[in-house]
Amino acid sequence: MNLSKKILSWYDNNKRTLPWRISKNSKKNQYYRILSEFMLQQTQVKTVIPYFNNFVKKIPNLKALSKSSETKILKLWEGLGYYSRAKNLHKTSKILIKKYKGQIPDDFIKLKELPGIGDYTANILLALIYNQPRIALDGNVKRVLSRIFNIDPAKALNLFKTKRNSDLAEALMEFGALICKPQEPICEECKIKNVCSYYTQGIKIKSKSNIKFHLKSYDIFCYLKKNTRQIALTKNNNLGFLKKFNLPKVKETSKKIKNWKFLCNYKNSISNKKLNINLYYKFSSKIPSKYNWYYLNENSEFIPSFTKKIFKQVSNLY
Repeated sequence: MNLSKKILSWYDNNKRTLPWRISKNSKKNQYYRILSEFMLQQTQVKTVIPYFNNFVKKIPNLKALSKSSETKILKLWEGLGYYSRAKNLHKTSKILIKKYKGQIPDDFIKLKELPGIGDYTANILLALIYNQPRIALDGNVKRVLSRIFNIDPAKALNLFKTKRNSDLAEALMEFGALICKPQEPICEECKIKNVCSYYTQGIKIKSKSNIKFHLKSYDIFCYLKKNTRQIALTKNNNLGFLKKFNLPKVKETSKKIKNWKFLCNYKNSISNKKLNINLYYKFSSKIPSKYNWYYLNENSEFIPSFTKKIFKQVSNLY
């Protein structure tokens, strides 16, 4: 039995039941695949599942997506993070309906011209939808290939031969997620351990999962209007990873804090960053320059979940 057959045999018997894994002949297949791939960018499967289910319930197909308002799409995306993905998905849906009659192109170059689609997403869509012999190199697949062959993962792709290209692309990702884990891989249950360099030779492959990120501290200063329960927010901050967020005044933690009252301290994670937040406040009748007032129970404007956590803390003052 060759390596492809071993991986596929394991996949057939152990694959997870995921809502976007439907019949390849289903009319919903293309929509489910492109939606799930956009959602899965830098996000874990278990996090995506409830968002995906709710999204397709409210927006059931590509045409409906193209006609939906950005506000509705962002609301359904709320809490999933990386909101540019939702905006790019919306733009892509409009192009697919107008230019490609609602079909996802079967050409790599044409796919990469669509907003939010890079090499990885183009490869995985071509494999999953059109059964093209492509393997998308995400973190799971790179780790599996590096451990098996102890060579550059890109050089290992031609070692797999099968007519089930779509299933193989998913099988490698699934295998990396469930068996060939970043830490403490389940080698004893692995069906290919006898041909794996990591197992037979004890070769340790470095992965991004082993990188330790330092906890960074920030002071967040909230201008509040007492009687109307409003908070001042702006997008004009100097923090690169938060520059598009509606936020109060934010600075890296300094030792001296004057004229502000301390509210609380809490930890937060965003992307691959661990944040230590010190929250301060003061009541003000006038809005600071370049800020806008937002109600703490604001629903009409799109507020990221990161900012809503600040809202929750500030609400304790009223």
